[in-house]
Amino acid sequence: MNYGVLFGQKLGQTFSSFSRISRLICCRSFNGNGGGNGFGSNEESSKGSWEKLDFVSKSDRESASDETISGFSYIGIEDNDENSNQGYFSPRQRFLEDERLEADRIFKILQQDGPGFDSKLALDELQLRVSGYLVREVFIRILKAINHMNKNRCAKLGYKFFVWSGRQENYRHTANTYHLIMEIFAESEEFKAMWRLVDEMIDNGFPTTARTFNILICTCGEMGMARRLVERFIKSKTFNYRPFRHSFNAILHSLLVVHQYKLIEWVYQQMLLEGHSADVLTYNVLMFAKYKLGKLDQFHRLLDEMARNGFSPDLHTYNILLHVLGKGDKPLAALNLLNHMKEVGCDPNLLHFTTLIDGLSRAGNLDACKYFFDEMVKKGCLPDVVCYTVMITGYIMAGDLEKAQGMFDEMIVKGQLPNVFTYNSMIRGLCMAGKFAEASVMLKEMESKGCNPNFLVYSTLENNLRRAGKISEAHEIIKQMVEKGHYIHLVSKFKGYRRC
Repeated sequence: MNYGVLFGQKLGQTFSSFSRISRLICCRSFNGNGGGNGFGSNEESSKGSWEKLDFVSKSDRESASDETISGFSYIGIEDNDENSNQGYFSPRQRFLEDERLEADRIFKILQQDGPGFDSKLALDELQLRVSGYLVREVFIRILKAINHMNKNRCAKLGYKFFVWSGRQENYRHTANTYHLIMEIFAESEEFKAMWRLVDEMIDNGFPTTARTFNILICTCGEMGMARRLVERFIKSKTFNYRPFRHSFNAILHSLLVVHQYKLIEWVYQQMLLEGHSADVLTYNVLMFAKYKLGKLDQFHRLLDEMARNGFSPDLHTYNILLHVLGKGDKPLAALNLLNHMKEVGCDPNLLHFTTLIDGLSRAGNLDACKYFFDEMVKKGCLPDVVCYTVMITGYIMAGDLEKAQGMFDEMIVKGQLPNVFTYNSMIRGLCMAGKFAEASVMLKEMESKGCNPNFLVYSTLENNLRRAGKISEAHEIIKQMVEKGHYIHLVSKFKGYRRC
């Protein structure tokens, strides 16, 4: 009886909480007396205090990876093996440093492989004691080296080292090793070899895991192919879906990462048919998928269903809701939601604020963006490079280069180094303002500071120069890119350019 009363009280509190959240999501944007900043007369009186976490942006304005906006980080990765105790070089640290140095030597030997040089013999002569960490470090170096020109060679070198290391005394490949060589094959577009490796992995007694599925689903671009893969994993008896509660959550999470929103709906239906019930992670994935598919009515129904089933929102649920409110240009509703989070003991963090600011920026409400940005700083929550980049990009898209430049200068003073997306936004803004010489100088500046331009940066500057009629300058940018060996396989994407 007492358990029933307690459960009823908890469920009632959950319903009340969701009722408030639903009203926030559905409420209209507050505009005061026609003010355009989204805060009206309450701008000064309704200030709150929040904190923030981490955010990843794909490209500046078109940025914000869906996985990050949804806030999902359920799969952990290996520790970076760094010790926070400075000044004390432990035996473990010494071992790891030695292994990294050995990995560098092995990688250099592999790079020399070819006619007249037997890399396997050279590796044997090193007389190394092979460890899992050493193998991992070598594979990571190969992964980082893969580009369009050398992908086939990298795949061969990776597999050659995989075979060689697997034959060494007192060493046996692990599931993690298989995953790394699979990633090398995937990046090198050696898909048949990758699938053969999966079969070998299973034959050797290793279960397929959520990470295995994630690697494979990333190679299945077409929906039909992805669906067959999903069916195979649902029926597989060797699928170990840790750290998820059940296999369907592992699959749903992976599908979210690769933006397979329609397939998420189908998998959920299969999940229900097999008698599995949803948990908070399931609902988070489903809600985000429904939102991305524009099915807001179903989004709200899932939020209500989640409450009826006794589940409270977690940090990821709130992040999705803030994303929806931000893109819907509802800053007051977002403010109320942040206050509600504090009340229920779920403190907003960097991820939540950056997600909200990004959404409001996309909605064009830069005043609201600045409001929440300033509040973070006042309360001692320091914005990172991504938060600064979101703000800079918003100002650029609004045509306010002066404020964007101010943010850019501020982030450097605060010790936040601009990344490639920050530079791309600034270069775009300078071009929009007709300051092409400054944009070209910024391209050189980012290179001098060790931030290598990606293809988006080159194309941004080239496209703007060409549209301004500066054809020779545009061709000079492409020429610089080619001379440095960058993105040569994408040169054909530049209109009217002919290589000599």
